[in-house]
Amino acid sequence: MATNEAQETRVGGPLANRSLANVYESASNDPQVAQVWGYTDRLSYQAGETLHLHLNTSLPELTIDILRDGGSLVPVHRAAVSGRFRETPPDCSVKGCNWPVGYELAIPDDWPSGGYRIRLTASAGSEAVSSDHWFALRAEPARARGDILQIAATSTWLAYNDWGGSNHYDGITGPGGDKFAPEVSTQRPWSRGFCWLPAGAPRTTHRETPALNTVPRYPHLDWAYANGFSKKYGSAGWASYDRHLCGWAERQGFSVDMATQTDLHYRPEILDGYACVVVVGHDEYWSWAMRDAIDAYVDAGGHLARFGGNFLWQVRLEDEGRRQVCYKYRARDEDPIRETEDSHLLTSAWEDPLVGRPGATSVGLNGLRGGYANFGNCVPRGPGGFVVYRPDHWAFRGADVYYGDVLGGASHVFGYEVDGLDYVMRDGLVYPTGTDGAPDSVEVLAMSLATCIEDDHGHEGSVFFIGNPDGAFAANVLYGGSSPEAVDRTGRGSGMIATMTRGKGEVFNAGTCEWVNGLIARDIQVETVTRNVLARAIAAGPP
Repeated sequence: MATNEAQETRVGGPLANRSLANVYESASNDPQVAQVWGYTDRLSYQAGETLHLHLNTSLPELTIDILRDGGSLVPVHRAAVSGRFRETPPDCSVKGCNWPVGYELAIPDDWPSGGYRIRLTASAGSEAVSSDHWFALRAEPARARGDILQIAATSTWLAYNDWGGSNHYDGITGPGGDKFAPEVSTQRPWSRGFCWLPAGAPRTTHRETPALNTVPRYPHLDWAYANGFSKKYGSAGWASYDRHLCGWAERQGFSVDMATQTDLHYRPEILDGYACVVVVGHDEYWSWAMRDAIDAYVDAGGHLARFGGNFLWQVRLEDEGRRQVCYKYRARDEDPIRETEDSHLLTSAWEDPLVGRPGATSVGLNGLRGGYANFGNCVPRGPGGFVVYRPDHWAFRGADVYYGDVLGGASHVFGYEVDGLDYVMRDGLVYPTGTDGAPDSVEVLAMSLATCIEDDHGHEGSVFFIGNPDGAFAANVLYGGSSPEAVDRTGRGSGMIATMTRGKGEVFNAGTCEWVNGLIARDIQVETVTRNVLARAIAAGPP
């Protein structure tokens, strides 16, 4: 969710000047600047198809390394090509870089499905530069399916990718050159930190409980500024989120195939034959067609395992997936379909009455009923994990959790954005009210508190990343207005672990972005729950 353009462009101190301002990467049009960039023509391929790599470098030669990034990092291809410098248009983040193809590769038939990182390096004398890109390799239809199909959350990556200056949060569009872009292109590089991160890069959630009477801190933003990475690296991307689940699963003995949300949108048949479909990390942006595909899969008897948070915005894909559209906060006023027969495709929140398709109907939880936690001044001293209410549920089997235990607290799995529901407490248990679209079959297993508002206690020198604009937006959508009372209600949200049945299938939802923290930290209880969910789905078999 975080944050809107007005909040992003605030200044008021060193932190704001460094980390909240719109600082971004882009290619230089000065050929004397050492640089190397590249992007693929598509987000995914199938063995036998040709990968087209668009390149731009000011140095005479570059090296292309392709590595499969799963349970281990496996080099699969290397090539050296002559470098050529290309001009980059100023609106590249919206309309694409339009660089010509610099390298082509017919993908070998023996490459397994998965996530692949492309490392570009170039050097001349003492100058050496590098950048990274990524693509998914889908399983061939005729081949046996893996245990799991992981859908990379590429629509959320694209929404946060600020390479070239604009994304769905801030940017260089509009009359003043300072507005976020409702349209963004895939035909550009990924920002530094989206495809690869060094060990030790801070995550967005607090690692230590903030001291009393102190200003909010965002260590990942400070680290990004100091080390030349995108300030959005901690919000989305392969490196921060998706790779950790597939890597862990492969090391545990599960076979994992990979696809993207764009595949889900245009090729819903990719789900055929899989017993378990997994989504992980910051999973914020979906199209109507993507949801249709997942709903049909679950209705037919499939199992969706979601270890992700912030199911919030509807997007539209255009130009065969090369362009993503999301007007977000401005959708009711600016989205060109708002008064057409396709108005249900309005790129607003799923809970917006003009859209009318709450996320809970697909995944059991809603984004606007959740919010932020363990981040800045948003529930900064919360438990960091989920408080368990139904310890006897099959998902907790073997995890040795008791009623009231905090699952994943030590590994900080709860945050930075989470999903919840409107709920009531009866006899010490959590029950959905159903007023926000939650189906009757939803069962809440664990829960902690979240908020759409970053509280200001008046500590001198405070600069806020979230503030209260998201609370005002949520109040308008949920309660029909942004009165102080309505905004105040959005300050009391939740994040949940829930299960539900839909048709013949089942959904498990650990509604938090940071579930992968538990896998990274080898938190045995988080690992046990993850293993239980995957094993149950695989044992049930494909629909």
